[in-house]
Amino acid sequence: MQKALKFAAIAAMLGLAACSNDSSENEKTEDAKDGAPQTQDQKATDTMTEQAAFKAENLAYLEENKKKEGVQVTASGLQYRVVESGDGKSPSAEDFVTVHYAGRLIDGSEFDSSYKRGEPATFPAGRLIPGWTEALQMMQVGDKWELAIPAEIAYGPNGAGGVIPGDATLVFDVELLGVMSLEEAEAEARKQAETFKIQQLAFLEENAKQDGVTETESGLQYRVIEEGEGDSPTAEANVTVHYAGKLIDGTEFDSSYRRGTPTSFPLNGVIKGWTEGVQLMKPGAKYEFFIPYHLAYGERGSRSIPPYATLIFTVELVSVDS
Repeated sequence: MQKALKFAAIAAMLGLAACSNDSSENEKTEDAKDGAPQTQDQKATDTMTEQAAFKAENLAYLEENKKKEGVQVTASGLQYRVVESGDGKSPSAEDFVTVHYAGRLIDGSEFDSSYKRGEPATFPAGRLIPGWTEALQMMQVGDKWELAIPAEIAYGPNGAGGVIPGDATLVFDVELLGVMSLEEAEAEARKQAETFKIQQLAFLEENAKQDGVTETESGLQYRVIEEGEGDSPTAEANVTVHYAGKLIDGTEFDSSYRRGTPTSFPLNGVIKGWTEGVQLMKPGAKYEFFIPYHLAYGERGSRSIPPYATLIFTVELVSVDS
């Protein structure tokens, strides 16, 4: 199930907003102390001291939080407070849940929020951090809870991806909107995929009518922005290009312009729409390509590319290298 079709993995859910605990100024101060730089052992000791202090601070937060009115504590150490009560179904660990949520550290730093994205998330209840899985199975559809999740049932001493520090207590507002069985979730995913596919094909049908758009026999559509000069590459050539790729809703998923450097690759080693399209170009040319899913990532998609996605690329052929 693809993230773009709302069936998000928890790694994506908790991987959006970066936060940091920058100790560079402290390190500079210590390095300058007595005019001598710190040794590796001293730096390691300071890091361990800071981590111990952070862990103690998070444990202290939990000690104080559990004294608040309405806060319940389970045997695992999970703390929760019922904000609103529902009367719907409770999920099992095998079910899929649809939720709205916001997650933050104890200092209030928000690291993720479905509310900010304007769309709830759906994911398997049993494949989340233990604190989430435990809490969800106690909730009913319509419930809204505040969770305080100790590090031991969150991301432990290692944290997660530079976003969640080691030994961090996580505080979540969670609203349970729906519960689906695996079979229901699969059926919903198929329904969404079919709807998405129809939207993509409709876009291409309308786009083909636009001024300046040419469609090839394969279904590739392109528009010439600037023409180049010289020889077009063959499928076996290596090329250097600048490009930006987006979905039909304008979501940009990749860009060499943003990275600040062009990209080189063998033309027969990329998606079919690129292989065909770039062979139409000459060095210095700039084209816009509209690539149907069967010339891109097909029915399965790839990472940030949903199944059946039409891809729109602006491509500038910098050079033909061989």
